[in-house]
Parts: sequence; C-alpha cells; structure tokens
Amino acid sequence: MAVTMADFRTSEKSWWCPGCGDFGVLAALQKALVDLQIEPEKVAVVSGIGCSGKIGNYINSYNLHTVHGRALAAAQALKLANRELTVIAAGGDGDGFAIGMGHYMHALRRNVNITYIVMDNMIYGLTKGQTSPTSETGFTTKSTPTGNLESPVNQLQLALASGCGFVASGFSANQKQLVEIIKRAIQHPGFALVSTYSPCVTFNRVNTFDFFKQNLVNLDEDPSYNRHDRFAAMKKLMETQELVTGIIYEDPESVPYEDRVPGFREQGIVNQDWTMDPAVWEQIVAQYK
Repeated sequence: MAVTMADFRTSEKSWWCPGCGDFGVLAALQKALVDLQIEPEKVAVVSGIGCSGKIGNYINSYNLHTVHGRALAAAQALKLANRELTVIAAGGDGDGFAIGMGHYMHALRRNVNITYIVMDNMIYGLTKGQTSPTSETGFTTKSTPTGNLESPVNQLQLALASGCGFVASGFSANQKQLVEIIKRAIQHPGFALVSTYSPCVTFNRVNTFDFFKQNLVNLDEDPSYNRHDRFAAMKKLMETQELVTGIIYEDPESVPYEDRVPGFREQGIVNQDWTMDPAVWEQIVAQYK
C-alpha cells in the first residue's frame, strides 16, 4: 500500500504555540517522507531539548528524545547500528549550536548518512526568551536588556568549512521549497544539514515571518548559482549574512562514513544472524571451568 500523510500523523496534542514555525517544518518532513514513499517503521527521528525537541512526538515513526545537545550523537549511533533506517536528527539553534556544538562539528566531518534538521528561531523559546547562539548582536531579551554583546554563530559557514557534503537552508513558511530540500537531503549519501528559519511568534518579535519574507534570498531561483562550488557557496553566505534558502552546497562525490569502513555490513545489526555455534560456545565456557 502507498504511504500517505495519515501514516505519519499521531494523536498527540501539540504544545507548540499557535503560529509556531515548527508546524511548517513538521508538515514538510512528513510530506517529504510520503513523497519518497518511506514507510514509518523505516524512519527514526532523534531530537534534543527545546520546543523543537517535541517534533518526534508528532510524527509516527521510531522516536528517540535525547538529553540536551546529544541528538546528533544518538542519531549517528542509531544509523551505524542499523543502516536500513532513515535517520532524521532534529533540534533547535540552542540545542545544536550551544551545548551541542561539539557534536555538530564532528558530525559534519564524520559524514554518517543522516539528515539534521535545525529549527532556528534565533532565541531560546522553551525557557521563555533568552538569547541563543544565533541571536544577532544587540538583540534585546530578558537576559540581555541592554542588547546581546556576542556575535551570532554562522552555522552554515561552519558546515561548509568543516567539509559537510550537503548544506541547505529553508524557511518554514515556504512549504514547497522546504519539502524538496528535505527530500534531497534524505537522498544525499552522507551527512545532510537542513538549517530552517522557523520563527518564534511568542518571544522573538524581530526575526518574524515578515522579516524573513522580506530578507531571504532564494538560491534555487538563481540559474547562475553553482551549488557544487564550495567556495562560491561560502562567498554567497558571507554576502547575505546567511539569509538564504535553497540548496547551498551539494557534493556529488560524497562517500558516507559507513562505506569507508572496511567490512561494514549493509544489513542492520537487528536483522543479522547472531546464532552461535554450540561447539564454539562450549570452547569459550571451558576456559572458565
């Protein structure tokens, strides 16, 4: 039977605020999985802490809700244990680029075949509105009443500089484009970053839906843009302050970590035959008699 949107929906009541950008990311992910006809039992969503961390509750698949900043570590382990699963790591800018930054940098260079969807609202929403690693300098919040003194993390430039083979940026209000980006990310052989602008309608009154609609540059609409040129991609990100959407960089020669490990089995551990020869077992036991 064909996979439909109904297959990926759950009865869990959402606790996201009405109008939250994360609803758009959830819908795009579900639609991408349906378009690719990936069955729910072949999908694992791994999330961290924060508003975005609840996404696994609202999608009918395997779901692992990890501790703060550890979604990527768990997602990579899950993929290496079972290559047959489509593994989606998901989290926010705080979870991924503050406490989780160490895992982010190493996941980029390691190139395990997973997709990482970041819901970037440029603020800590779950804890009621503090500056996050992607908040702009001068941004005023409850924790920075006189303005944020720090520079924002440039997560897309970091990804390019660290050798990531698939770097993309989406906008939760542009469903058509975001669905296509996620589909391409899932199909990419290796680590795929989909950093998504997902506005917080409650605590961030600066980086709003209107702000992004007015300022984002759609690279997919530029016929002259070469998504296979890492240096051109870096230049474009610096010119636009990362306010872009589309596939920024895609390495057509990417080889995932799993394919570089000698003897790594295609079949997941759970489906392998672990039956031990009784004679071998007796030899092991005999050593301890």
